[in-house]
Amino acid sequence: MGELQVWSNSVAGGGASGIAHRHHQHSAYKRCDTGSGISSVVRLKKLPGAAPEALFVSSSPSPFRFIRKKRLISKMAGSEVKPLTADVVSGDMIFQPILEDGVFRFDSSNDRDAAFPSLSFINTKDRDVPITTHKVPVYTPTFECLLGQQIVKIELPAGTSFYGSGEVSGQLERTGKRVFTWNTDAWGYGPETTSLYQSHPWVLAILPNGEALGVLADTTRRCEIDLRKESGIRFTAPSSYPVITFGPFSSPTAVLISLSQAIGSVFMPPKWSLGYHQCRWSYDLDKRVLEIARTFREKGVPCDVIWMDIDYMDGFRCFTFDKDRFSDPKSLVNDLHRNGFKAIWMLDPGIKKEGGYSVYDSGSKSDVWIQKADGTPFVGEVWPGPCVFPDFTQSKARSWWAGLVKDFISNGVDGIWNDMNEPAVFKTVTKTMPESNIHRGDDELGGCQNHSYYHNVYGMLMARSTYEGMKLANENKRPFVLTRAGFIGSQRYAATWTGDNLSTWEHLHMSISMVLQLGLSGQPLSGPDVGGFAGNATPKLFGRWMGVGAMFPFCRGHTEIDTIDHEPWSFGEECEEVCRRALKRRYRLLPHIYTLFYMAHTKGTPVATPTFFADPEDPSLRKLENSFLLGSVLVYASTMRGQGLDKLDCAFPKGIWLRFDFDDSHPDLPALYLQGGSIIPLGPPHQHVGEANPSDDLTLLVALDQHGKAEGVLFEDVGDGYEFTRGEYLLTHYVAELHSSVVTVRVSKTEGLWKRPKRRLHVQLLLGGGAMLDMWGVDGEVLQIMMPSEEEVNKLVSTTEKHYRTSLESAKQIPDVEEVSGQKGVELSRTPIELKSGDWILKVVPWIGGRIISMMHLPSGTQWLHSRVDINGYEEYSGTEYRSAGCSEEYNVIE
Repeated sequence: MGELQVWSNSVAGGGASGIAHRHHQHSAYKRCDTGSGISSVVRLKKLPGAAPEALFVSSSPSPFRFIRKKRLISKMAGSEVKPLTADVVSGDMIFQPILEDGVFRFDSSNDRDAAFPSLSFINTKDRDVPITTHKVPVYTPTFECLLGQQIVKIELPAGTSFYGSGEVSGQLERTGKRVFTWNTDAWGYGPETTSLYQSHPWVLAILPNGEALGVLADTTRRCEIDLRKESGIRFTAPSSYPVITFGPFSSPTAVLISLSQAIGSVFMPPKWSLGYHQCRWSYDLDKRVLEIARTFREKGVPCDVIWMDIDYMDGFRCFTFDKDRFSDPKSLVNDLHRNGFKAIWMLDPGIKKEGGYSVYDSGSKSDVWIQKADGTPFVGEVWPGPCVFPDFTQSKARSWWAGLVKDFISNGVDGIWNDMNEPAVFKTVTKTMPESNIHRGDDELGGCQNHSYYHNVYGMLMARSTYEGMKLANENKRPFVLTRAGFIGSQRYAATWTGDNLSTWEHLHMSISMVLQLGLSGQPLSGPDVGGFAGNATPKLFGRWMGVGAMFPFCRGHTEIDTIDHEPWSFGEECEEVCRRALKRRYRLLPHIYTLFYMAHTKGTPVATPTFFADPEDPSLRKLENSFLLGSVLVYASTMRGQGLDKLDCAFPKGIWLRFDFDDSHPDLPALYLQGGSIIPLGPPHQHVGEANPSDDLTLLVALDQHGKAEGVLFEDVGDGYEFTRGEYLLTHYVAELHSSVVTVRVSKTEGLWKRPKRRLHVQLLLGGGAMLDMWGVDGEVLQIMMPSEEEVNKLVSTTEKHYRTSLESAKQIPDVEEVSGQKGVELSRTPIELKSGDWILKVVPWIGGRIISMMHLPSGTQWLHSRVDINGYEEYSGTEYRSAGCSEEYNVIE
C-alpha cells in the first residue's frame, strides 16, 4: 500500500485530520513543533472497518501551560493515545455585561481568570470588570472544548450578512468564506488566500432588519473564522478565550463606535499624511529622490510625501544610511521640505547579527532579543543576512527601540514605515520564526509565552514602539507610522496598507473591499499600493486605479524592484492627465477627509464604508463592490477593464443622491454623488498640504434632502501636534434650509477656541444632473440663494447633463494596452499555464520568475500548496488554501 508522508511545523486549522479524511487509504505522519523545539509525530491511520471519521490521534500535548497568568511551567508529557470522540465539554457560554449597555463578555466557564489578558482592548480591565445593567444578550454563543481547542458558534437569523474579519482578500460579503488569523508575509496573494498580514478575529453581522452585531474572539492565537454556514459564525482557537458581542445596535456605525470604546479609535493623523504618497522599491539614490520630487512640481501633480524603501540603508542595517547613495540624509530632507515634501523611511524588525554594529551591540547588551527554547537568541535570515529580532513584548525592548527611533528622527525623518513585521523570516516554509521561540513578555501582556501566543501581535507591538519613539523625539508633532503587520487595535498607533498586491484588474477591484473590511474592523486609515506592487501596470489599469485610490483614506503609489516606472507620468500624457485630475480631486476634498478623521479619532465613526451603510435594511446593496461611501460622498468606480464610467450602471440607496464633479469628469475616473441632506467642505486643489492657508476660500457643497434641509461639519486646526486636545481648533456646524424659494446657509454651532478666519465663502447648491447654483459670501455670515423656477432648473439640468456627456465622449482616452514590457524586455504574461504530472496539476504564471499559483492533487481535490516563488533567494508562499494557517505542507508521495 502506498504512503503519504506529510512533514509540517504545526497541526492547526484542521491540516492533519484533513489529510486523513481525504487520503484514508494512506497512513500520514506529521512532525509538529511542541513549543519546546522537540518534534513529536502524529500518526493518522484508518482503523479496519471504520469510517474515515473514526480516527485516532497520537500526540504530545503542548509543553507549556499558563498558571494564573503569571508563570510559564514546562510540562513534558509522554505520548498518549486518545480518540477524537473523547469527552467534549460544551454548552451555552456564560455572559456578563461589560463596558457599556449592549456589550457582553461570554466565557466557556465561570473561571474567567483562565483567559489571557486582552491585547486588543485599550484597557484589559474594561473587558474583565462587569457593569450593572438590566439588559441581557439577544444572541448567546455556544461552545465546545475539544483537544485543546475552543469552538464557538453563534447562530443568527436567515438573511444575515457578514463583513469584517480584518485584512482579507476576495469578496466584500463574507458568507461562504473561511480565514485564519495568522500574520503571514503573503506576497502576491489571491482572492482566496486565507491568511494575510494582519489578524482581526472580528465579524460584523448585518441582520435582516438592518440592525448590526459585532463579535470579537479576544485571542491572539491562530484563530479560524468560519463563515461557510449561512447566517452562522464559528471561531476555533486554542482554549480558552472570551467572546465579546457588541449589540445588536440600530446601525453598523453604532457597532463600530461601540467597538472603538473597547479597542480604541484611530490615532489623529497629521494632515499632510492624507495627501498623496509616492514610493517604490527603491529610489536608490538621493539624486533620484529629488528628481522625482522636482517632476511632481513641474508637472503640477499634487503630492506630499516621498518614501525611502530598504535600499537607503547601509547593507540593510536598520537605523543606518548608505554612505554613497544617501550620504547626507539631513540635506536631502531639507531639500524635500523646501519643496513641500515629507520624507518617510523604512525600518524592519530584523537586526543584522554583527559585532561592531551599534544597534546589534546595544540590543545584545540590553538583552532584548527573542530567544529560542534553549534561551539563546533566535537567528533568522532576512534582508541583511542572519538577524536577531527585538522582543517587543518586553517593556525594556520597546523602550530600547523607541530610543533608537528618537535618535533616528533627528535626521529629519517625518514618518516611519514598519515592514516585514509579521515577523517575516526567509528560507523557511512557514515564512516566520518557530512557534517554539520564547517571548519574555510583560505580565500585563500575558507573561512569558512561546511565539504562537505573541505572533499575531508582534507587528502591533513594533508599531507601538515606533509610535512612542516618534512622540519622544517631538511631542509637538503627531507621529505617522505605517505598518504591514497588525492586530485588532493597531489603529491606535499606525496606518496600514494592503500588502504586496498584484498589478491586475482583479486586485484593483479587490482593493475596494479590502480597504472597507479594514475600516469595518476598526482600522479606517488604509489603502492599497495604487497601481499594484508586483508586476507592471498598464496605462489604463494605472489611471483607473489612481482614480479610485485618490478616494481611499490612505493614498500611496508603490511598486516593487525590477518593474517599470510607476509614477503618475510614466504611462503617457493621457494617463498623466487622469492622475492629475484624480489627485486634484483628493486635495479639493481634503477638508472633508480631514474632518472625517477627526470624527473617527474622537468618536470612533468610520471613514470609508460600504454603500449599504446608507440603507442597511436594503439587501440589494450588501454585495456592491465597486462603490463606497466617503462620509456622505458616494464614490462609484469602474473596476472592469472594458467598462468606463460612461458604461457604468449605478445602484443607489434610498433617498436623494446628486452627482457632482469639478469639471474634471473622465471615463476612467469614478462618479461622485452627494447624499441629500449633506453639506461637505471643499478647498483649493493645492500641490501639497503645506500650501493651504486658513484664509483660503472655503467652498460648501450642498445637497438638500426631501424636506429641503442639509447639514455638515468642518474641523480645522494647525494640522499637526496636539493643541487641538486643549481646545485650539474650530469645529463649525453648517445648516441649509429651503423656505419660500430661498435657501439659507448659516452657521448653527461652533466649538473650539479658534476664531473664524476672515475668508470668502463659496456655496454650491446641487440641483441634480451635476447642475448647481453658485453664491459667494463671507464665512460666518448668513448667505441666501434664490431658487429659480422649476422650468429654469430643468433647463439648467438638461444643459449640464449634455455638457457632461460631451466631456466624457471628447476626453482623451488612456490607451488600452494589454501588456507592458519589463525593463529587460520580458513580456509579462497574465495567463496561467497548466502542467500535469500523474495525479498532480500545477498552475504556473510565467511572469516574475515562474510563479506557481496552485498545486492540486486531482483524485482528492486537495490543494496543498499555493504561490511559491523564489526571488533573489526569498521563498514566498501564499494562497488559496492553507490547510493550516501559517503552515504550508511539504510532501513526498511514496509509491
